[in-house]
Amino acid sequence: MHGIIRPDPVSLSTAARNLLCDCGGLQSGDPLVICYEDPRHGWYDAAVASAVALEAQLMGMTVQFCEVLPPDMEQPAEVAAKLSEASNIIYFARLGDQGRFSGDGGPRQIMVYARNASDLASDFGCAPHRAMKILKTAVDDVLFTARTIRITCPNGTLVEGDAPRIASNASGSIADVTTRRFPLGVPAPVPAIHFSGRVVLTDSLTPTGNRAYVPAVLPLSGNVTAIVAKGRITGFEGDARDVAAIRGHYMSVAERFGVDPFVVHSWHAGLHPGCRFFGPQGQNRDYWSNTVFSNPRMLHFHTCGTEAPGEISWNLVDATVTVDDVPLWENGVLRARAFPRLSDCLAAEPALDDLF
Repeated sequence: MHGIIRPDPVSLSTAARNLLCDCGGLQSGDPLVICYEDPRHGWYDAAVASAVALEAQLMGMTVQFCEVLPPDMEQPAEVAAKLSEASNIIYFARLGDQGRFSGDGGPRQIMVYARNASDLASDFGCAPHRAMKILKTAVDDVLFTARTIRITCPNGTLVEGDAPRIASNASGSIADVTTRRFPLGVPAPVPAIHFSGRVVLTDSLTPTGNRAYVPAVLPLSGNVTAIVAKGRITGFEGDARDVAAIRGHYMSVAERFGVDPFVVHSWHAGLHPGCRFFGPQGQNRDYWSNTVFSNPRMLHFHTCGTEAPGEISWNLVDATVTVDDVPLWENGVLRARAFPRLSDCLAAEPALDDLF
């Protein structure tokens, strides 16, 4: 499936400890709930959750398992009760992505985006979480202090603007999701309120993963251009049937959740070269977009709704993001040595230098 190979046991153990200790801050004696969904749903294999659970047990943690249903189904009462009572939860399930920006400081929750044991054991899972946090903070700093940011793509996208000045939290990072991400693969979303231009939509519209709805994916028969003015969608240009379908899709999702449909909330691009990239052809587009988004080849906009992060994703492959006339991403490659703030990170963290 998607070129998956049998993982190296040593690398798998390293990645599991990276998740448990470096990301989770867990140690011997801690209780842990491993939340997973059945592999038959096509998102996670059984081996990835089992490998992390085994490593946690070897480290002396008390591990419980909790199987959950897909996010578009109502969870059994006993599942909801277990998750509400747990102090530490690791999700190998899409349920962990729901409401990831709206946490209330309750249980320590980690959402895992490595869909299988092979991906976890790769550079995606083995790159030290601490180092990726340092890189993320540096990229946030570059983006949120920029005078001008320009986004282009091979299909003709051209959007320009700047990030609003947002205060950092106590750790020095821009405010972001409340659920911990592992692997850490994207910077903080850049609010789109100051951005205007044209975004060329290709292939399909997909969900952001924030809330479940049906249909999750809207296929497109051809390219459609979205016109954006200061963070609002003012029109669509393209095949009339596609444009009508897009408008209907936006209205349906907006009515379901009671949100403003034609908002472009924010955007960000992938940070992690270790994230395996594969194209959408022949794939479940929801699975595809919500799996490869950590790779620098993918940039996505969050749209439909003023509450983070919005509900409908626009996906751009191999985009270029120019910050004050210097490319930060260039044709889908994160140029980690192009800015002193980032090159300092690579010099201080050998694992990052190797990754890039």
